[in-house]
Amino acid sequence: MQHIVWYLCLTLGCSNPKKFMTIEQMLSGCIANNAAAQEALYHRFSPKMLGVCYRFAKNREDAEDMLQEGFIKVFMQIQQFRGEGSLEGWIRRIVVHTCINILKKNKKFNESVDIIHANGLMGKDDFIPSIIQAKQVVECIRALPLGYKTVLNLYALEGFSHKEIGEILDIEESTSRSQYTRARIMLEDMLVKKNIIHKNTIKLKALRAVQ
Repeated sequence: MQHIVWYLCLTLGCSNPKKFMTIEQMLSGCIANNAAAQEALYHRFSPKMLGVCYRFAKNREDAEDMLQEGFIKVFMQIQQFRGEGSLEGWIRRIVVHTCINILKKNKKFNESVDIIHANGLMGKDDFIPSIIQAKQVVECIRALPLGYKTVLNLYALEGFSHKEIGEILDIEESTSRSQYTRARIMLEDMLVKKNIIHKNTIKLKALRAVQ
């Protein structure tokens, strides 16, 4: 089966396709199970999707596993893409749901962490450092407890509502809200302690503005 062959290709590593393909060519080729089109699509979008997986994963190896499983689902469902929105957005949503399904096996999304150490940082729901894309900030996000990290990623970076997050993770909407607030407080605290931001001088901006 060609999907299995493609999985092996991802695992072993394929060379970049020699011929440039447009989005339309990649789509039609992938629908026809064309290996060259699948490879072209993978090389076009996998670097950014790996970054998405890395924010959810425990380590790079886990992120790569999430990426591979995500793209297998992309190729299996590619005929369902209707062009309503960007192809990248459609792929990203599949990859995010793949990450969540893998994490749900841990069933730890209701965990709570003592936040006394947050030293009184204010919990303003809509704020986070504007330098969210910086590598050290991503590492701090990954250091958060699983539930906190997942809710923060889904709400702040992927644009899901707390109601949607509750349905996805099988938790109460109120739990999603509290996890997000605590995640943001813990993240700010870590960033201040690492001198990545300065509590009294760095202006914070809305998480939802960051992509």
